[in-house]
Amino acid sequence: MEVIGEAPARVEEAVAYAAASAGIREGHVAVEFVDAARIAELNEQWRGKTGPTDVLSFPVDEEGPVFGTRELGDVVICPEYTEDLLEAVVHGVLHLTGMDHESDEGEMLALQAEIRSWLS
Repeated sequence: MEVIGEAPARVEEAVAYAAASAGIREGHVAVEFVDAARIAELNEQWRGKTGPTDVLSFPVDEEGPVFGTRELGDVVICPEYTEDLLEAVVHGVLHLTGMDHESDEGEMLALQAEIRSWLS
């Protein structure tokens, strides 16, 4: 799915800032833009939740030694359910770095807002 309005370079910049905030300078992240039906399917399969959502993250190399380039994981975004695509990219990558806004004291969402302000 082609996403109008955000150039690949801007998406890469958002990924780099979010990863760097966790001290990650090198690694691979896949960002995919999908329709509502596909993200609803993934949301049901992996989270047990019905219906579409804005962004899902699927970490790969969470802990332990890695041979070669670190594979952070995949970020899947549904533009139809997302107000700000770059913010969704940052949100997804922060999850790949181990942050979780459902269990922290607001740190992830504060960092997300700060990073997003850098991308303006």
